[in-house]
Amino acid sequence: MGEELRIRLERAESFGEIFSVVKKAVEEVLGIRRAGLELLLVDLPGEVGAMHQIGSNAIIMNRRHLQALLKSSRSRLEINSYIFLILLHEYLHSLGVLDEGEVAALSMKVIKEALGEDHLAYRMAPRKLAEIAEQLIGEDDLISLDDAEIIRDFDTDNSQYIG
Repeated sequence: MGEELRIRLERAESFGEIFSVVKKAVEEVLGIRRAGLELLLVDLPGEVGAMHQIGSNAIIMNRRHLQALLKSSRSRLEINSYIFLILLHEYLHSLGVLDEGEVAALSMKVIKEALGEDHLAYRMAPRKLAEIAEQLIGEDDLISLDDAEIIRDFDTDNSQYIG
């Protein structure tokens, strides 16, 4: 499992490809999954990397963090690892894990078992995502969903309605 997911994460060129690695890792390590999520990019306050409102089907990611990350000339692996961490954290919330400490512990378990302790995502994970975010951007603004960007083809698992 580890080598295949490592390669997929490193080569990923879209949020959907990174999210498919997140979902595969969580399913293989924890045995749980869900479909039907969407990703919104929104300008959030600097200290917020992303969020998931319990009961919703959306992960909201801070567009300003992504813009700062992309402008910083970081490697694809570093960018993809950061996005992987954010999506993993919020995906675990979407699966009903509410406690931040439990999310952190499960994140480390998933990364360790799916990607290995020598992977960049594992080395980044112990630092709070907020600390990473603080390095990227330090401004505080109000949240506005007026210009939210919906990422197409994010969660492509079959999530047909059965009525």
